[in-house]
Amino acid sequence: MSFALLPIDQLVIVAMLIFARVGSCLMLMPGISSARIPMSFRLFLAIAFSLIMVPLSGSQFTEIAKNPTLATLVVGIASESLVGATFGIIAQAYMWALQFMANIIGMSIGYSGQPGTSVIESMPETQVANMITIGALMLFFAADLHMVVIRGLMTSYQVVPVSLTPAPQSALTDFQDALSQTFLTTLRIASPFIIYSILVNIAVGLINKLTPTIPVYFISMPFVMFGGLLLIYYLLPEILTFLGAEYASWLNRGP
Repeated sequence: MSFALLPIDQLVIVAMLIFARVGSCLMLMPGISSARIPMSFRLFLAIAFSLIMVPLSGSQFTEIAKNPTLATLVVGIASESLVGATFGIIAQAYMWALQFMANIIGMSIGYSGQPGTSVIESMPETQVANMITIGALMLFFAADLHMVVIRGLMTSYQVVPVSLTPAPQSALTDFQDALSQTFLTTLRIASPFIIYSILVNIAVGLINKLTPTIPVYFISMPFVMFGGLLLIYYLLPEILTFLGAEYASWLNRGP
């Protein structure tokens, strides 16, 4: 029996297994996984994309759908969710690392006061970090990097075929590679600001030793912040260009 002639109950099982991979990926994908996007919208987007994938990749689930058991379905959902989560987290790792380094940049230039409301996530972060992360997210969609993730998800059934045996070791290896790559990339982005912070604090400390009766720290803070913001003004285009190139290269290589 061909895939197109499967009974409706078996088609529902196929769609459910595809939704496990597609939904877990989209729920962790940059931008779409933002807390600012309603959960109902993300759910309907995952359902719609899963229905698109059913005629494209549903034939791989034919054997599972013909002989469904509770154990088979539970293991299949767990395995497919793990694969989808791997794709989503690898795509999201750059944003997590960039958010971390952007907060370090804010602290390095003395802009670590009262945190504001994040545009992307629900947790508070500095306005400098907010500006950098929202710029990177806009670049992610403007450069069609989200389409790279979606194309990778569509071809993932050829790279990672359907299996009832979850492979957490392989997923952890992919996570380790992603975190190592993203940390090195974002460290290169934040390195000018870290060096700036070290030099400025050494200079302020020396001046404070020479003039102990003057509150040099409070007097120098506006100048430190001005220098940091000036550095961001000149380096932000280069930062986003470098991040976009590294991000695209990493996503095109795939997990």
